[in-house]
Amino acid sequence: MTSQPEYPPDEEIADALEGDIIFGRLKPGERLREEALLERFGHSRHFIRAAFVRLEKKGILVRTRNVGAAVRAFTISEVEEIYDVREMVQRQAALRIRLPASKDDIARIAGIQREYTACVETGDLRGIHACNDRFHLALFALCGNNHLLALVKQYMDLTYVIRTNTFSDPQALEVSRFQHELMIEHLKGRDSWAFSELCVQHLRPNKDKYIGRLREAAAEDIPAE
Repeated sequence: MTSQPEYPPDEEIADALEGDIIFGRLKPGERLREEALLERFGHSRHFIRAAFVRLEKKGILVRTRNVGAAVRAFTISEVEEIYDVREMVQRQAALRIRLPASKDDIARIAGIQREYTACVETGDLRGIHACNDRFHLALFALCGNNHLLALVKQYMDLTYVIRTNTFSDPQALEVSRFQHELMIEHLKGRDSWAFSELCVQHLRPNKDKYIGRLREAAAEDIPAE
């Protein structure tokens, strides 16, 4: 009987911290202190830093010399610029999908959507995130251009922290679920422009909510006259 390989400590730590971000326990801009993590996980500083590297590669953390690691945060202008590009990329990917899509492709994407819905109903935030990404990557893979698909994924990853802020919002999740269902219906039709517009509109609630929080935080910092 072969023994199962051990779960690498740095992967364990990275997975736990990623969960903290998804569940909102770690906020954008919040610093991660090595001493607290050493006490929490009981591993060496080497594994803590290796976990930081993993999360930095995913675009979840940023590390600054003499400052340390922090959850990635964006300014309003950065969010607007990133989403300008993300909208352009996803619109072009959507327009390149030949409609109607094949029955097999529609069935496969609908299956992912059923998993997504199940995660929403049970409040499985990790599952919501994983199924949401699988849904969109399967959808945009139908564009037939691997380089364009890679750009879609790059900007999905870049906006990871921005996107997680709606995972625990029931109303936002219901809107997302409904729009996914509409996308599947559009795959059965022939209106590429309406389909691409829906794919772009689907991005905007996360962007608007994140920017709204930044503006609220900025207003709170303004001293009263």
